[in-house]
Amino acid sequence: MRTPVINPIGNYTSRKLHENTPSTKAVSKMADYFDKVGAKVVSPTKLAHVVLRTSQFEKMTNFYKLFLGGTVTYENSYLSFITYDDEHHRIAIGAVPGTAPKDPMSSGLEHIAFTFDSLNELALSYRQRKEQGIVPFWCINHGPTTSMYYKDPDGNQVETQVDNFTTAEEASEFMRSKYFDDNPIGTDFDPEELIRRLRSGEDHASIKKRIENGRRGLEGALEAISA
Repeated sequence: MRTPVINPIGNYTSRKLHENTPSTKAVSKMADYFDKVGAKVVSPTKLAHVVLRTSQFEKMTNFYKLFLGGTVTYENSYLSFITYDDEHHRIAIGAVPGTAPKDPMSSGLEHIAFTFDSLNELALSYRQRKEQGIVPFWCINHGPTTSMYYKDPDGNQVETQVDNFTTAEEASEFMRSKYFDDNPIGTDFDPEELIRRLRSGEDHASIKKRIENGRRGLEGALEAISA
């Protein structure tokens, strides 16, 4: 009598393929899943990264490494992938031949923003960048956020911010208020005065509360940005 040949690897592979093969019922459900699209597009899980093209590759990569306290995941002579958290890259920079200088009056992306956990971190990072010669051109309490705006070597605007409210619902409620309708831009502040108030031990909620000084439209923002 012939002894059957046993192939444990083959049997294991067959078993795993069977386990990973969806049942007829599951296949039917998936068909319904993809066909019943509904009225609303599925929202992404998160915003993953921003890619910038440049003709100043070394200046730009050095800026963002310093600005974000970032590290490089991969870099060659024309591409750099920079991260500062658990994402493999948050900023990618590409040296693209033929890239012209940025026209600040052209349409497109206005700025990118990065959030800090506290006013202390926002102020400390401001001082750390200042020590390296990078200073904000505009500091403003928008109402929902306390923000500082910088420009990278190409002139792209970069915002660092702290949320002024504990929850998104509270921030949204403020943005629906008459205060925000009168002034959706915000109130300027001095970053050194911010540090003075933090050092004094003033309550952070008090510091975050926007000073209301009447109506302010887009003209006020453009004046601050172009100053």
